[in-house]
Amino acid sequence: MDISIVVPIYNEQDNVNALYKAITEAMLRMKCGYELIMVDDGSSDGSYALLAEIAKEDTCLKLIRFRRNFGQTAAMAAGFDVARGSIIIPMDGDLQNDPADIPRLVDKIHEGFDVVSGWRRDRKDTFITRKIPSILANSLISRLTGVHLHDYGCTLKAYRREVLDGINLYGEMHRFVPALASQVGAKVTELPVNHYPRLHGVSKYGISRTLRVILDLMTVKFLLAYSTKPIQLFGKWGVYTIMLGALTGTMTVYMKLFEHLSMNRNPLLILTLFLLFMGIQFIVMGLLGELNARTYFESQGKPIYVVRDRINIDSGNA
Repeated sequence: MDISIVVPIYNEQDNVNALYKAITEAMLRMKCGYELIMVDDGSSDGSYALLAEIAKEDTCLKLIRFRRNFGQTAAMAAGFDVARGSIIIPMDGDLQNDPADIPRLVDKIHEGFDVVSGWRRDRKDTFITRKIPSILANSLISRLTGVHLHDYGCTLKAYRREVLDGINLYGEMHRFVPALASQVGAKVTELPVNHYPRLHGVSKYGISRTLRVILDLMTVKFLLAYSTKPIQLFGKWGVYTIMLGALTGTMTVYMKLFEHLSMNRNPLLILTLFLLFMGIQFIVMGLLGELNARTYFESQGKPIYVVRDRINIDSGNA
């Protein structure tokens, strides 16, 4: 198997037939072994029924159906888990990505790269709610991770299989795979790809997703820099906190001795210390929670999704 294409599907009944035809035509022109893995992420429309009919006629289409909506990252993880290709290519199911770009991504992989990230240079989305947040997010992600890409949010990417083998996805982490892969020495590049306006259905993304991306970015930064040495993060903040406590304690004593201000009548100082410690505790608890979640899932081999049905997929590949 040369290429595995992974497509999360959520309420895209008006797009799935055209998407299947476009991908099939692109792959037949490449004349290589491929599989198309579509993951129905708990669709409530007719998406799964349409795909199931296609899968009966074409065994190249592998179909996974979730019991409920688990999110795009979980759908990608399910596709990656059963993929058999030496090159794995995820893409969106809304026809905004162009399957004709797949050969170009594969050619770039053959040049020696491990990850090729699509760049929607001429993006066909709304400027205020989609483009501006994307520009700001990509700049922030590039700066914090050290992997400089123009378009982390573009689903259309190409990965060597071995790059994904050691990466587990949670939250909204699928967009950060190039940064996580770079941590283990993967060679990452990007390639301008086509992007089309959505013609059917409704976008599942909005500006509210920005907050989730920022929180996941904090996790990625922690994993990249401190996953094997957390004491260097928590210990540093602990020292700073002790120093700040010593300073504020000195100020309190000074105000008591020289300004005759009673310590128990200085509410601003107490409130400042309380908020400072509470803020640090919240951040630390969040990061420790991320580590605990990974320990829980990985120690048990427990996936972050639940599958209802599989079509054209051997149980040994699941």
